Amino acid sequence: MRVLVVEDSARLRAAVAKALRRSGYVVDEADNGEDGLWRAREFAYDAVVLDLMLPGDDGLTLLRRLRDAGDDLPVVMLTAKGDA
Repeated sequence: MRVLVVEDSARLRAAVAKALRRSGYVVDEADNGEDGLWRAREFAYDAVVLDLMLPGDDGLTLLRRLRDAGDDLPVVMLTAKGDA
């Protein structure tokens, strides 16, 4: 299975990608919405792990663009929002 991880935090992106790779997934990474959207359109993924808060186009915008184009790729939304 091939998974795309779209997360602007390098530390969190690396941790998620590492865990997925250890579980046997092939993982590609993007650090912003524009690159994530391009990768999702250009390559065949089985799923996307998508950060909600991204620079530029946020995760919801990226997801909306995929869905508007008829792409029903499974997406897991990731957020690190907190009150701290």
